[in-house]
Formats: sequence, C-alpha cells, structure tokens
Amino acid sequence: METISLQRGIKAIFSLLRITLGIVPIVAGFDKFTNILTNWEQYLNPVLVQILPFSAHTFMMVVGVIEIIAGILVLRRPAIGGYAVAAWLTAIALSLLASFSFVDVAVRDLVMAISAFSLAKMAKLIEN
Repeated sequence: METISLQRGIKAIFSLLRITLGIVPIVAGFDKFTNILTNWEQYLNPVLVQILPFSAHTFMMVVGVIEIIAGILVLRRPAIGGYAVAAWLTAIALSLLASFSFVDVAVRDLVMAISAFSLAKMAKLIEN
C-alpha cells in the first residue's frame, strides 16, 4: 500500500513539473512577440546586442520560437525536453550574470533549470 501511495505521489510531482515547465516557456515564448508581460529586450546582455546581425527585437522573436518549441518538447518528451529547458535557462542565467544585471532573475532561472533537470531525471525513472 505504501509503495502505491509513493508511486502516485511521484507521478503527481512529475506531472506538476511537466505541466509547469512546459507551459511557462510556451507563454514566455509567445510573449516575446507581444511584450505584454515585460519588455524582454531589457534582459539582453549589451555585448550580445552589439554583435547581433539584426535587431534585438528580431533576436527576441527567435528566442520566443525556441522557447515555444522547448515547452512543447517538455510536454511531449519530458526526458529530452527537461534537459533542453535546463540548458536553455542556464544559458540565460549565465548571460545575465556575465553582465551582472538582473541577478535576481538569473538566480530564479537557475532554480527553474534545476527543476527542469530534475524533471528529465524523473522522466527517465518513470519510463523504465
């Protein structure tokens, strides 16, 4: 009986992580096109903006597409998508830390990256 309860609990936690880490990147990705939640360009490292071959706005739309794809991947294939989102969030956090701006957001993104990594690990366990 305890094993069944533990399995249900783990599957509930897994589902919560999968849904959260799938929907949040999709919403953030779509918002890169509208800037309703925030002006996403403010988070770009100024050095990166200077070397871009196109506008910061165009770059953020590309980022938005990548985030939407990553979110869908988490929902459909969490073992792969979890690692992809973890790597993506870590890259964003490192970019923010490199410019020493929005350090609070960088820390939040690292926490979310750990959650995404945990999701991928859990997916491997659940699949086996």
